[in-house]
Amino acid sequence: MKAIVRETYGSPSVLRLDDVPTPIVGDDDVLVRVHAASANAGDWHLLRGTPIPFRLVAGLNTPKYKIIGSDIAGTVEAVGRNVSQFKRGDEVFGEVSRCGFGAYAEYVAARECALALKPTNLSFEEAASVPTSGCTALQGLRKGKIQSGQKVAIHGASGGVGTFAVQIAKALGAEVTGICSTKKVEMIRTIGADHVLDYTLADFVNSNPKFDLILAANGDRSILDYRRTLTPTGRYVMSGGSNRQLCEALLLGPPLSIARQKLGNLLAKPNQSDLMVLKDLIEAGKVRPVIERSYRLSEVPDAIRYLESGHASGKLVVAMPLKYDLSL
Repeated sequence: MKAIVRETYGSPSVLRLDDVPTPIVGDDDVLVRVHAASANAGDWHLLRGTPIPFRLVAGLNTPKYKIIGSDIAGTVEAVGRNVSQFKRGDEVFGEVSRCGFGAYAEYVAARECALALKPTNLSFEEAASVPTSGCTALQGLRKGKIQSGQKVAIHGASGGVGTFAVQIAKALGAEVTGICSTKKVEMIRTIGADHVLDYTLADFVNSNPKFDLILAANGDRSILDYRRTLTPTGRYVMSGGSNRQLCEALLLGPPLSIARQKLGNLLAKPNQSDLMVLKDLIEAGKVRPVIERSYRLSEVPDAIRYLESGHASGKLVVAMPLKYDLSL
């Protein structure tokens, strides 16, 4: 099969399109013919081996995982004898990081708990954009104890996680404010935000009224700024941002949460149960993926470069053609 592979840590230039063996299907595995995948921040962390502690899991000097990528949508090609939820021909989507990654390939083997039946009203490309970003948004709002009628702010509303978070928060009955740049304001309005703050024109820290929940899907402010923007019982959840934001959430979040406000970070864990929750929301017409660009498998390095630039709106997906040209 064709796949995007690498032998070392580094920039997207270390990736190449090559022939590799098709995964062997174990007794507990589902072999999926991948029709589409999507790019996530975890891809370039895995590619570059950063932050350095990440290598304790991914391999110290040599990458443990040769084929990166976690989000897929495709058709079940074969199942192991212990698999009971799926059969050959089923259309599925899922997140395969706990199965050894491998999304940027023609085929991937995954445990059935990593997959769910694809939403019937989505294409494969749309479905592939859902697992990591959709689950992160859902779990972030859940950790923030979201309730109907609350005032919720999504910082980084135009990114992959942010676009899902805006829609899920609306579906759960919140009054949603999306925070983004000027050129993305209209898009955030079209996906259902009640209010949109252009951070190039106004400082949301000075907003009034305060927010019951802030989900920083791509935050760039200090944890103290977010704290000042919360109601006395408000919650701040950091799910994406720089290493500084992560360190602040880890180190300062607990002592700042002694009072009624709660501040901290989220380590998202995509799972089958949440995939099914997202599937229901999507099939009910309450959530729809926002896709900015589609790439070919040979263009995965370009997709990761663009994602790493921080300018993507919504999701970047990779569509798998039936044949590949190694000269590309």
